[in-house]
Amino acid sequence: MAKQSAARNEAKSQPGDAPIKVMTVNRQAYHDYFVERTVEAGISLVGTEIKSIREGKVNLRGAYALIRNGELWLENANIAVYEHGNRYNHEPMRSRKLLLHRREIAQLEAKVATKGKREAIAERDVKREIERVVRKG
Repeated sequence: MAKQSAARNEAKSQPGDAPIKVMTVNRQAYHDYFVERTVEAGISLVGTEIKSIREGKVNLRGAYALIRNGELWLENANIAVYEHGNRYNHEPMRSRKLLLHRREIAQLEAKVATKGKREAIAERDVKREIERVVRKG
């Protein structure tokens, strides 16, 4: 038993593993919205985008995610053109695919759908209340 638990601990913390470095955070989203849950996702990038991000030239202000055809896409994120790039440099505002498991995408989609239903129910209740007040005078 002791050997198995020691082997598991060694597998989790290898000496060569470095902690994950956060490159950027959308601080405006935390200011403008109530964030219920954060999701860690990979992102599909092209060569010069990676170098530009490492230099810290990424802006997520106004960026958002959309679900299209069962895939999650990052829209309106600006990754600046790499200064030392060549003719194969990337487009700064292109859509980028976010990498999540299908069930995670399905959970997010279901959460958004139920929230939209709740808002519709709340709007309908408010309209009914306004009509009652108007009728009573």
